[in-house]
Amino acid sequence: MNENKLKHLEFIQDVITRMNSNSFLIKGWTITLVSALLALAAKDTNLNYVLIAYVVIPFFWLLDGFYISQERQYRDLYNEITTKEEDRIDFNMNASNYCKGNRTWIAGVLSKTLIPFYCILIVTTLLVMFLFI
Repeated sequence: MNENKLKHLEFIQDVITRMNSNSFLIKGWTITLVSALLALAAKDTNLNYVLIAYVVIPFFWLLDGFYISQERQYRDLYNEITTKEEDRIDFNMNASNYCKGNRTWIAGVLSKTLIPFYCILIVTTLLVMFLFI
């Protein structure tokens, strides 16, 4: 395999890794923030903290969906580069051509990995709100 092709694939893989890391961090921040809000709500018996959680969860869900969709688009770019002839490597990092089908932002938000995670958070927040506050 050509050195240029390998370098291009490394660049793309770095972007994929960064998007994956961002998605992981978003999930961690979501759990941390919702847990803190629920702890404050239980401590002060203040429903406003729970209501803030209902703003936080969808916000982070949308942001996480963005990172998932970007990661998918760059995976498609990676796959295309693996099949390219070595003399056609141009180091193009534009993955917007792949923003269709299950690569859109909405498809990322509705992915089978994000729906269970964020729905469980919403249901847990509902249970805490009605059972403990």
